Amino acid sequence: MNYKKILIAADASENARRAVDYVGRIVGRSPGFEITVLYVIRHAERDLFPDDKSWQARKRHEKEEALHVLRELKELLSTKGLERGTLSTDLLEITDFSIAQAIMDYQKNGGFGTIVVGRRGMSKAEEFLFGSISNKIVHYAKNCAVWIIE
Repeated sequence: MNYKKILIAADASENARRAVDYVGRIVGRSPGFEITVLYVIRHAERDLFPDDKSWQARKRHEKEEALHVLRELKELLSTKGLERGTLSTDLLEITDFSIAQAIMDYQKNGGFGTIVVGRRGMSKAEEFLFGSISNKIVHYAKNCAVWIIE
């Protein structure tokens, strides 16, 4: 694995912004790094909506928001001295499995040596009930470094 190939798992949260900022400050103007910011959307099931039109509208809205966030995060990285040619973004839309699993599959398939995620700082009770993406990544990621930014 190439540890200079960094995957930042992001969403619209302030924690994701902190993670991107941290990577930008650490890597900065150092040569040889490739950074991808990945946003994973897990769409709600179709049966939660009254009709297909409203479900499709919701999916479009979520995708537009995610693309906006990705543009902002890429711009933040470029202000830290990273060359635009070394920065990329990607958006995954899923319905059938966990966000953490999607991130780990993307990391493995892309040959990323480092995964960076922001952590919300959930209580133990919240983590037990809802799970934690960062916790799952720490426990199940293999052959890579994992940076958890709080």
